[in-house]
Amino acid sequence: MQRARVSIDPAFVVAPVSRRIFGSFVEHMGRCVYTGIYEPGHPTADEDGFRGDVLDLVRELGVTTVRYPGGNFVSGYKWEDGVGPVEQRPTRLDPAWRTIETNAFGLNEFMRWTKVAGVEPMMAMNLGTRGLQEAIELLEYANYPAGTALSDLRIEHGAEQPHDIRMWCLGNEMDGPWQLGHMTAEEYGRLATRTALAMRQFDKDLELVACGSSSRAMPTFGAWEATVLEHTYEVVDYVSAHAYYQLLDGDHASFLACSADMDRFIHQVVATADHIGAKLSSDKRINISFDEWNVWYLRELQSGQGGLPEDWTEAPRTSEEAYTVLDAVVVGSLLITLLRHADRVTAASQAQLVNTISSIRTEPGGPAWRQSIFHPFAQTARHAKGTVLDLRLDAPTLTTATYGEVPVLDSVATYDAEEGRVALFVVNRHPSEPVSLSTSLRAFGDAALAEALVLADDDLTAANTESDPDRVVPRAHGDVKVDDGVLTAELAPASWNMFLLQVS
Repeated sequence: MQRARVSIDPAFVVAPVSRRIFGSFVEHMGRCVYTGIYEPGHPTADEDGFRGDVLDLVRELGVTTVRYPGGNFVSGYKWEDGVGPVEQRPTRLDPAWRTIETNAFGLNEFMRWTKVAGVEPMMAMNLGTRGLQEAIELLEYANYPAGTALSDLRIEHGAEQPHDIRMWCLGNEMDGPWQLGHMTAEEYGRLATRTALAMRQFDKDLELVACGSSSRAMPTFGAWEATVLEHTYEVVDYVSAHAYYQLLDGDHASFLACSADMDRFIHQVVATADHIGAKLSSDKRINISFDEWNVWYLRELQSGQGGLPEDWTEAPRTSEEAYTVLDAVVVGSLLITLLRHADRVTAASQAQLVNTISSIRTEPGGPAWRQSIFHPFAQTARHAKGTVLDLRLDAPTLTTATYGEVPVLDSVATYDAEEGRVALFVVNRHPSEPVSLSTSLRAFGDAALAEALVLADDDLTAANTESDPDRVVPRAHGDVKVDDGVLTAELAPASWNMFLLQVS
């Protein structure tokens, strides 16, 4: 059996755990909104049409922020269409996802939903087909208390108090040729700067996100970030990063190692941002908002299998992935990577929340259930508290066709000093072999095992369904102990593991 060691010490800290890392994403794509979070007439729906069963699962998932309303959708969106009396709202075509948008759910409904769900909103604005004027009008409508035409219009629409949205995305994936209003880095950098300056004249303390590359594989990656940040560096707080991963050609080893790509992505964006900061002689530091990430079978979307409809339709079933055990382990590894970079990744949004590439699935008029990827997210959001520790991993390597040599384990630890709790998250990337893990906890004094969970299965294709919603769940770890300050455990192949320890 392969053996690995992890060393943890509370003196070696990466950064505090940012709760915004556990964000999600609601886009007008597929059934994420309609029959997802919003379904008037559903047996669990409240007076606003919000599905109560979904709200319960959102709270259980531990989501802290939600990005809205896109995504590709936002680059053609008129926010004015989604406010005011519902019966007077226009029905529009959405070319991003080739759907008919009724606008029955818009800004004020979303803000009411965030309050019921207990999450912070993260608003994206249209810099694709629109621009500066529409951005500051949206900001006035949403955030100004009263006494102006737009703030009074919001009050007339039933939202008496300002929404006070603090975090704003300046467009979405503007480097992508598929994006409505796609532009060069120079064009976008200038527009984003003008918009940010205007927004800061309204409120200097807003938190603004500039569009980074929509993928590390983009031919403009790196150069795009450098050019955009040369324009926006002093007027934004974040640059965005987006990454999706999928199992290709049955290559389990490469899929289980894909967080190595996310790790390099983060390192390279940080290096680029810091280079521009140095070039501009700035003392400011730009952080990363990794505001789209997940497992997404894009090959199926692009081939038309479960993808975009041929005819314009309302809320079609788009990218409703039935996530497997293997997908859940990969999602756990991606979460580990985000946490390990908590000094620079201080916001993230898993895309998406319900039905479309989602942790939660629903049926219209029927039940809601947890997908396999729900569980590592929920457990990490619940137990990763305090500070992220700079652990040391001594592990064998795994050879992959896509990412070369990677450590067979992926791991991160957090320490909550107030509660005296250490949370250790470990993924065994090896698709077929167990790994024996030894972790020294002596630097913490006395240590006792409080909880240990594993998500693994002999059938890596197993998934949760409407008829079998608990087929894939974390289970008590059967082969772990703590003796004389050392945790030992056998990690199953292709597994996500969580160890919670009470320390003195």
